Amino acid sequence: MNRIRLLAQHVANQIAAGEVVERPASVVRELVENALDADAQRVTVAVQKGGRSVIRVTDDGWGMSRDDALLALERHATSKITKADDLARITSLGFRGEAIPSIASVSRFTLVSRERGALGGTKIEMAGGKILAVADEGAAEGTVVEVRNLFFNLPARRKFLRSEQTETAHIEHIVTLCALAHPNVAFRLQVDDRERFNLAPSTELRQRLRELYGAELSGQVVPVGGSDIPVATRSGQECPSHIQITGFIGKPGISRADRSQQHIFVNGRPVENKGINYALREGYHTALMRGQFPVTFLFVEIDPALVDVNIHPAKREVRFRDEYAVRQAVIDAVRAALEPKGAIRPIQATTRSESFGGSTLPGAIPFGAETEPGRAPTELLPSADIQTEQDGAWRVLGVVGQLYVLAESPDGLVMIDQHAAHERVLFERMLKELEAASAPSQKLLLPVTLELDARDADFLRANLKTLHTLGVGLSEFGDKTFLVDALPPYFAVENLSQTMRRIVDELRQTGEQIHTRRLSEDKIATTVCRHAVKARDPLRGDELRALLQQLHQCDLPYTCPHGRPTMIQISYAELEKKFGRKV
Repeated sequence: MNRIRLLAQHVANQIAAGEVVERPASVVRELVENALDADAQRVTVAVQKGGRSVIRVTDDGWGMSRDDALLALERHATSKITKADDLARITSLGFRGEAIPSIASVSRFTLVSRERGALGGTKIEMAGGKILAVADEGAAEGTVVEVRNLFFNLPARRKFLRSEQTETAHIEHIVTLCALAHPNVAFRLQVDDRERFNLAPSTELRQRLRELYGAELSGQVVPVGGSDIPVATRSGQECPSHIQITGFIGKPGISRADRSQQHIFVNGRPVENKGINYALREGYHTALMRGQFPVTFLFVEIDPALVDVNIHPAKREVRFRDEYAVRQAVIDAVRAALEPKGAIRPIQATTRSESFGGSTLPGAIPFGAETEPGRAPTELLPSADIQTEQDGAWRVLGVVGQLYVLAESPDGLVMIDQHAAHERVLFERMLKELEAASAPSQKLLLPVTLELDARDADFLRANLKTLHTLGVGLSEFGDKTFLVDALPPYFAVENLSQTMRRIVDELRQTGEQIHTRRLSEDKIATTVCRHAVKARDPLRGDELRALLQQLHQCDLPYTCPHGRPTMIQISYAELEKKFGRKV
């Protein structure tokens, strides 16, 4: 008795639909991507009851002739590739030829299309993958696809759909991503006959952001890149093709508790990629609090031959030929966007010889020094006696709550957390000392033995030079055993084995060319937190001005090493609104 047999065509189509069509939003994504591939300049999406009842996508693209429309309903029929070699250089959003037949096999499906320049169009009606009628139709140039009763012939799949509100939210998210990726295309979304948005074509991504997310969020992001970034690969050779990183990212302090507003596009395709996610965190590093995710609208443009989009049925994930090169390009672009020079206007100190955090000012209380309980510090200047600085500079007004420095800037009112600000100053000072020379190292009284598994031991052996530069005295003591006899002063000896394993993991994530300071940052941040000026430590006027001056000179003055904001600004426009001077 034969046990192996061919599946019926409609069963094979339903299995394929299970991979391509997960929910109504999947249908919307596939149809909108087809419209964009057809050079549509206007796309309208209309859904009812979360896409269960009706999904209609209308475009003004190339359209199809009668023969092409019929052929598009066959599996693996596509106009986007012609041979296997084309898979190595995909430039379109769709390419497999599975979407239309898969959708048609699990719905009541109607397609109306008229080719550009043709006198008339074609209408095709299907149900469950079977053609019911083909007729000539008067239609506008472009294509209209209507999908009704999704999963009507697969009740088990239909039961797994979520509520109408949830499915509608997923559809709106998909259309939003497509609108972000193609701001030059007009998009309209209708939900249950009510218009959610109607976006005109735009030449500026920020304008599209403003229309989709509001003026507040669009004002909280900074531009990224905009020019080609030559990137070195692991071997040190220049990447064979330039990688262009553009878009917008949230300012320091603007983040979310999840990745719901972390959007990544590769060659116009919204994707997921763990390497780019890691690169974003690495680019922000101390500008991002632990457990937070940056608001991101990041666009990666790369030679299609260097990216594989054919690794996931829903085309959500991509793989790069040189992951390290792309990751490093994103890191560099994010850091360049977050660390602009001259972002804060200088605060003029009373004398150029004052040194905050270094030598003590004459007659001043040393920062971090303890004061006796109930004893008031001497010679503390009242805010009214602090002289006004020159036009265009900041003016220190005083201290609120013995913690927050109040200052006036050319743009409004600024409140600075003196502890967070001093942490940032000390943090960057220690990092610069590490860059100027190899990290300091202290000999241990008793060397510590580390026993690792074979994989970690091989990796550690290959990266001994990096660890030596970091200040870790490490030597082989057997096949899988190492001896640690020296550590940087900011490393704790307790639980050293776990610390070394964490270092191995970080090296694997960032690559062998990691800068030594990256592995030191967590330890340095903990150290400077202990030494920074504390809340209620009394500071005098000249000390406050010196603190703000040195904060201005930092590469990333907006956050402390733990990602908390160092300052909050209230613009004059906001103040005028609060006082009713402006509407």
